[in-house]
Amino acid sequence: MAAIGKRGTVTEAAGFNAEEDVQKLREAMKGAGTNEEAITEVLARRTVAQRQRIKEAYKQSVGKDLADDLSSELSGNFRSVVLGLLMLPPVYDAYELKFAMKGAGTEEACLIDILASRTNAEIQTLNGVYKKEYGKTLEDAVCGDTSGMFQRVLVSLLTAGRDESDNVDEAQAVLDAKDIYEAGEARWGTDEVKFLTVLCVRNEKHLLRVFQEYQKISGRDIEDSIKREMSGSLEDVFLAIVKCIKNKPAFFAERLYKSMKGLGTTDSVLIRIMVARAEVDMLDIKAQFLKMYGKTLHSFIKVRHSAIPQLSYYYYNNINILFEDVNAPLPLSLSQIV
Repeated sequence: MAAIGKRGTVTEAAGFNAEEDVQKLREAMKGAGTNEEAITEVLARRTVAQRQRIKEAYKQSVGKDLADDLSSELSGNFRSVVLGLLMLPPVYDAYELKFAMKGAGTEEACLIDILASRTNAEIQTLNGVYKKEYGKTLEDAVCGDTSGMFQRVLVSLLTAGRDESDNVDEAQAVLDAKDIYEAGEARWGTDEVKFLTVLCVRNEKHLLRVFQEYQKISGRDIEDSIKREMSGSLEDVFLAIVKCIKNKPAFFAERLYKSMKGLGTTDSVLIRIMVARAEVDMLDIKAQFLKMYGKTLHSFIKVRHSAIPQLSYYYYNNINILFEDVNAPLPLSLSQIV
């Protein structure tokens, strides 16, 4: 029942007892009204594996599905967070992608956030789960809701074929940088396929070397060139790939910041990242957020939502707990964040 990763803020609850947690949840849903605080204290402080044990114990003792009961008791963003916490990571990713492509319009940002940041193994598992849950391949779903070069980049990512070795071919890195330069800055128009071939196939260490060589050849950072040469969703997906290669926690820190910047909050992005990364690398995301924006993630959320209606209080409390587990030991360099 260990946590998914080693850099998350949600860690294994000491003295975990699934039956006791089931009783707490039953009490929270008993009678008129629902005790959202009790639900938060249980589910936001357990790992994914522990929540699966709770789901099994609930069904054994009650004869009903915990997610169904909670769904009927809760509403709005708080329900979205709670239901997300109850899902296994690939199931949650599949659900988010399905919802992003549901009905008129597509939430391209969701497709980009997930497909540009997952490992080969995670994408392979996701492909299988999506087919099992929704009766069609994820590639078919993506192709039915996207088009053009943006679609081709997503399909390439879905093949889970990126080289994940640590090999760096110096000569090839120079050639790759030259190919990208000649496909963009050095010509009229842009040959996006060259960008796809390099950015969606090469391994992380090799690409970091390519980016260095590209800077020498063009005098620009690769991100600046992508912004100059492309637009819309294609620009967004290539930038996401580059940023994840350079520093994945920084990519998510930026996504969180932008989800809360300006008027209103893009709750779907905030929820998706918090639920998906809380057990993986949220410590690093918090550190990057502080470094990039001069504020702790906790304080930023608190300020952004200081005037929220009481109905939404437990949603934000739940979100805060996902990265603010006071029982999780922090390295000295990160202790200032909490």
